Amino acid sequence: MISQRKLGAVALAALVVLALAPDADAQRRRARREPAPPPAPAVAQHITIMDGASGAILRCDDCDAPIPPASMAKLMTVLIVLERLRAREITMATRFRVSEYAWREHGAMSSGSHMFLPINAEVAVSDLLQGAVIVSANDACVVLAEGIAGSEEAFVALMNRRAEELGLRTARFRNVTGVDDPEQRISSADLARLARHLIQTYPEFYPVYSRRQFTFNNRTQQNRNPLLGAFAGADGVKTGHTDASGYGLIGSAVLNGQRRIIVFNGLPTMASRNSEAQRLMRAAFNDYAVAQIAAAGEQLGEAQVRLGSRRAVPLVAQQAIVIGGPRGVQDALTAHIVYDGPLRAPIAEGDVVARLVIEGPDFQTQEFPLAAGRRIGRANWFSRAWEGLRLTFFGP
Repeated sequence: MISQRKLGAVALAALVVLALAPDADAQRRRARREPAPPPAPAVAQHITIMDGASGAILRCDDCDAPIPPASMAKLMTVLIVLERLRAREITMATRFRVSEYAWREHGAMSSGSHMFLPINAEVAVSDLLQGAVIVSANDACVVLAEGIAGSEEAFVALMNRRAEELGLRTARFRNVTGVDDPEQRISSADLARLARHLIQTYPEFYPVYSRRQFTFNNRTQQNRNPLLGAFAGADGVKTGHTDASGYGLIGSAVLNGQRRIIVFNGLPTMASRNSEAQRLMRAAFNDYAVAQIAAAGEQLGEAQVRLGSRRAVPLVAQQAIVIGGPRGVQDALTAHIVYDGPLRAPIAEGDVVARLVIEGPDFQTQEFPLAAGRRIGRANWFSRAWEGLRLTFFGP
């Protein structure tokens, strides 16, 4: 008979043997010389898929959360430069000097992306812009900022002011390069809006974003955008990578006359960014669609008016109302008009007095402003007096 103490020792020994025994599946793989299964693919974070024509967001995975933008922030840097070019404050031939700060902190003496600008060199805006766009050159961005605004800090103030004017509510810029700063944040949805604005407003410049390489000072560097040459119709826009952001991308492509813009970040490697970029861009065209609910100025209903020259005011769409989402979702959507009423006169034509609410299963509820389609004046004195008596005796 085995004592209780010996039994415990035997059990303990068995546990030790089991703990040391190799995994059975691993043993079989080694015996057959089979490779280990690949790790699960990395998945992008903070995904936005946008319809380029309308600006409708087709997919939003935490897309409104402010994130570190890395070099994707350079879109705003470039936008400010393009605006100064259009205003003729500078030209493409204007030359800016490379300061010691730009050279030492963001150029050849740094570890970040740069275009090997020599210290004290005078460089044309055209070269600096290509460096900033094609090879994500930090030194080029700083030289542009100092040349236009006198300092990087002053230029950043211009970036933040312009972001507010464009309605990019999550944007907080702290430098012109996108290097990590705990206070520098913008959502992927706002990055998509910024990219769309640049594409639509500066079509003469946008082709620079599709150039595959750039040579300056006898050094040729490649554009890191993984969609260029790999996805039909891809023509931009900007990659980004820092420790805080991971590998990210703003990408855009045109197929069959339609433009899609994708934004994401959070990937661990350049290879995973490449594969996710192509997967998401395929999905953007194959799995999502847009539908127009109303044209700009189209009447969608009426709102009741109290003590007005008319008893109702037409409600019209301020702008074209376009929604997007997974294909087939639109069939189950419902729309209804909401307003605090009856409205009180007078009402000016164009006043926003109501909103159209669109909702449904597997669809993020969206609201669109509706405006008064005509002016409604106050009722005459007799109508107002009669309404007062009616309310006194019968209530509202």
